[in-house]
Amino acid sequence: MTLAPIGPNAAHLVVDMQRIFAERTEWYSPTMADVLPAILRLASARPRETLYSRFTVPDHAGAATGRWKTYYQRWSMFTGERMDPGLVDLVEPLKALALPGNVYDKPTYSLFETEPFVKRLAADGTDTIILTGVETDVCVLATLFAAVDRGFRVVAVSDALTSSDEASHRSIMDILLPRMPEQVDIADADEVLAAWATG
Repeated sequence: MTLAPIGPNAAHLVVDMQRIFAERTEWYSPTMADVLPAILRLASARPRETLYSRFTVPDHAGAATGRWKTYYQRWSMFTGERMDPGLVDLVEPLKALALPGNVYDKPTYSLFETEPFVKRLAADGTDTIILTGVETDVCVLATLFAAVDRGFRVVAVSDALTSSDEASHRSIMDILLPRMPEQVDIADADEVLAAWATG
């Protein structure tokens, strides 16, 4: 099915394309390199409309809230007191491509918990979220559902999303997202670029 035109009030959201997932840490996502070219095509075509999220970590487990404390007790190597702070950075060349003010930090899975990001969407009159990045079944999915709940049209870019768990990634792309065709479109980067150009 042909992707419907994407209008001028769309935002391309690159989720968590960071060194912490690209390098051989305990959170390594080995297929990130496979989706980077498609993400770069989209980001290069629309640099102003491309926004980036970075998953940030607390200084130590005790600084987290609620069950995030338990989470960071398990993943204590990813706390500020123990990890290289540069691991939070975007991967190159996305880091160099990101415009000032277009990078938003989030301490949770969904970027919609970050108020400056939500305000940016409102100020821009955004009505469509184009999603790329990692991980399809965690931060991408949490952000996707938050966008759907707020009434945004969501476009999941099939060749620009990945996860460290291939089976879970495939279940999201092949089973879960097709259940929401009125709210979520699935298309590859070339289809998105063609539809956006006519929007």
